[in-house]
Amino acid sequence: MEKLPLIKTALPGPEAQRTLALDHQYVSPSYTRDYPLVARRGEGMMVEDVDGNVFLDFSAGIAVVSTGHCHPDVVRAIQQQAATLIHMSGTDFYYPLLAQLAEKLAAIAPGKFPKRVYFGNSGTEAMEAAMKMARYHTRRHRFIAFLNSFHGRTFGSLSLTASKAVQRNGFGPLLPGVSHVPYPNPYRCAFGHGAGECHCDPINYLEKLFKTSVPPEEVAAIAVEPVQGEGGYVIPPRNFFPRLRELADKHGILLIFDEVQCGMGRTGKMWACDHFGVAPDILITAKGIASGLPLSATVARADVMNWGPGAHASTFGGNPVACAAAMETIRLLETKYIANAAKMGEYILGRIADWREKHPIVGDIRGLGLMIGIELVKSQQTREPHPEARKKIIQRAFEQGVLVLGCGESTVRFMPPLLVEREQIDFALGVLERCIAETER
Repeated sequence: MEKLPLIKTALPGPEAQRTLALDHQYVSPSYTRDYPLVARRGEGMMVEDVDGNVFLDFSAGIAVVSTGHCHPDVVRAIQQQAATLIHMSGTDFYYPLLAQLAEKLAAIAPGKFPKRVYFGNSGTEAMEAAMKMARYHTRRHRFIAFLNSFHGRTFGSLSLTASKAVQRNGFGPLLPGVSHVPYPNPYRCAFGHGAGECHCDPINYLEKLFKTSVPPEEVAAIAVEPVQGEGGYVIPPRNFFPRLRELADKHGILLIFDEVQCGMGRTGKMWACDHFGVAPDILITAKGIASGLPLSATVARADVMNWGPGAHASTFGGNPVACAAAMETIRLLETKYIANAAKMGEYILGRIADWREKHPIVGDIRGLGLMIGIELVKSQQTREPHPEARKKIIQRAFEQGVLVLGCGESTVRFMPPLLVEREQIDFALGVLERCIAETER
């Protein structure tokens, strides 16, 4: 791909400043109409608005455009498939790409056992399928999820989600039988211990839960993100997942790994769980799987995905054009971009390693590959979250031509396309550090 020019940082119109500020979560119809972000083909990392303002995109459409905006190889695959067959529902007839992609995902998914694959259109659909499958297979009805998790916004997945109260407010009652437990956070212990001082064991907490209020023989599955996404880009201790696997096996409980955000090469390995050496019974993925086209996959042990015809289906899941994009995306990830994510992630962490010493509002820096979080605090001693600073930094970065998003209560996340280069990283980090310094004044 061609080298990028230096980006210009002229400010967009006042409506754009107002509506795309802060967490970028609520974009008004007038913004969508008057200031659409249009991908500039061939540049990968850049987006441009209708006024000609160019932005370096370190949000990747919420970790979706894994191969960048309009990668020419992905565009070519989409165009060729669109000229051949746009839609034939896989619920009625199979087409070659559907089977090829399923075979590929089964081959690269963690675990040395036979697998089956179900296709949907989004991460929340993949989780709904996983939940139904877990109940069907185990004949149990309960689920366990983790605080600060995000698994989607449809009723089943929303019942697992515990990221922000606003996401659940007004939609109850949700699915019964879901229990939430603390996620192991080395920086911010759920029980109030200091950073580096926490020895709380969520496995012991789960065992106590099983003895007091949740009969383990009623639990169908435990749903967990190998790296928490919306919860703050939190990486658990290395021994957590081996112990969780052992606990689940002890009680006949399925493990569902939600790799919607942390999968598809983002952490420098194909799957985040590869860092921990543990395979789930069911893995779900979406976001970066097709470089921007709607597609998700639920990959399960073959003996777990044992439901019969008609038990679950999707009209559009596994659409031929999305499958073509996914096949090309996986090829690009395997040949160069997973390795680049690992290399560039290490470079970023090295560049910002001293920010805690230089900037009092930087409390914690953590990440795997190109899934990096910078947690902001009012005091490094108290570790009180600083969401106001996060909002200001994201807004100022936007005004200077860099798109970043927040996660958790006060974390700025770096999740650029996996093709990002050092020149672009240096520019983005320079902007972000200036914004942090401005906020500290």
